[in-house]
Amino acid sequence: MKMPQMSLLEWQNKFGSEDACIDALIKTRWPDGFVCPECSSREYSFITSRNSYQCSHCHHQTSVTSGTIFHSTNLPLAKWFWAIYLAAADKGGISALRLSKHIDVSWITAHRMLRKIRMVMAHRDSIYRLQNLIECDDALVGGKKAGKRGRGAAGKKPILVAVERREQHAGFLAAEAVDEITKLSVRDFLNRHIKPGQEIRTDAFPALNAIAESHTHDKRVTPPEDAAHWLPLVHIVIGNLKTFLNGTFHGVSGQYLQEYVSEFWSYARKWCLRGL
Repeated sequence: MKMPQMSLLEWQNKFGSEDACIDALIKTRWPDGFVCPECSSREYSFITSRNSYQCSHCHHQTSVTSGTIFHSTNLPLAKWFWAIYLAAADKGGISALRLSKHIDVSWITAHRMLRKIRMVMAHRDSIYRLQNLIECDDALVGGKKAGKRGRGAAGKKPILVAVERREQHAGFLAAEAVDEITKLSVRDFLNRHIKPGQEIRTDAFPALNAIAESHTHDKRVTPPEDAAHWLPLVHIVIGNLKTFLNGTFHGVSGQYLQEYVSEFWSYARKWCLRGL
């Protein structure tokens, strides 16, 4: 479901009841009336006891929540809709603890809800492929102990980040947590997120040389003091990503890092296009 631009009060007025949420799902799923997912028939009967639609042609039964993140949920849809609003309305995101207090559910329930919401957000944004002039770099996040910084630091998880450069502003971006920065992980990242044959700027980290296999690779050894000139946008995005992870969630484990990166990616997509 696409996130409408509306205030908290407008959201409450529109989706504050269970019936309103169900109506919204029906209109989104079947804007022109019921269509059987099995045979495409439009004839059906409604089974009240099971809250399901039964196709009159093939007798397949389905519900308005089948195949969605709400499937088989025991929670009111109104709580789900509130979770979606709270997760998507603020670019800073929301923690499971805070969500649990807002919608009166346990922490584990809030955590599971947010995981499903992040999964949907990531799927939506994974379809687009970056193009034209692109800045690409890697970052390291996490780690529980102070010590060495940068590449080679213990306990940290690497992330590959790419950002379209549209004159002085950022376009779309992609970010992905990887086990390590190697030519293989770089190739996989490029295949998933960037159209072939684009111009990509990077620092001179050896693993990034894999870019030249399918793109125009413009690399330069980049001391910290020069990063703002050669790779300005991707470094701003990386800084915002770290602030997002530490500010809202106070750090995350490597096990769930990609989910939080995907959530940031979805938020950043909106404000990058408005001008970084």
